[in-house]
Amino acid sequence: MATVISLPEQKVILSNVSWETYNRLLVEHGEQSNTRFNYDQGTLEIMVLSAEHERLKHTLATLVELLAGELGIDVDGVGSTTFRREDLARGFEADAAFYGQNAAAVANKSRIDLTEDPPPDLVIESDVTSPSLDKFPIFAALGVPEVWRCEEMHVTIFKLEAGQYVVSDTSLMLIGVTSVGLGQLLEASKEMKRTAWLHRVREWAQTQKP
Repeated sequence: MATVISLPEQKVILSNVSWETYNRLLVEHGEQSNTRFNYDQGTLEIMVLSAEHERLKHTLATLVELLAGELGIDVDGVGSTTFRREDLARGFEADAAFYGQNAAAVANKSRIDLTEDPPPDLVIESDVTSPSLDKFPIFAALGVPEVWRCEEMHVTIFKLEAGQYVVSDTSLMLIGVTSVGLGQLLEASKEMKRTAWLHRVREWAQTQKP
């Protein structure tokens, strides 16, 4: 019988990588869901994700979808789509990305071009190992208004102000959702059966309505 081994997350950071090399790697790896490429003006981070990372990513994305549905907020999840701009020499693949107020601008588009289209309204990043490339300058340069960073079931919400990210207690896209509440729901996801947890998320969202 074959043994399935879950490998730990792996990261490598390379310097002096050309934009052409970055784009070639994106093409060569295509739709491989467990590999991420992040590029910041010559610095390239390559990540091979672990099962732990993938589970957390899925939980966070599910959380956004459920909360948005209960709060009556239309969102468009674009997963780990590659966002890049050659003129800025920056690009990223987040764990999850969502359009909210700008969803109509990219509706039904098979390819998003940040020289013409808006960036996602929310980007989610989870870090289960370190060190890693600081992606906040990339997000800021591309104009992402909100970032959630998850570390050990704790979610910190950042909003973009004057080109810099500042910590916020509440979400910009999901009105009424707090970092404290997100952390509590993530912790609960570790202890509860999935169906019970989904019900808990919906109940919690109802209490956040204005």
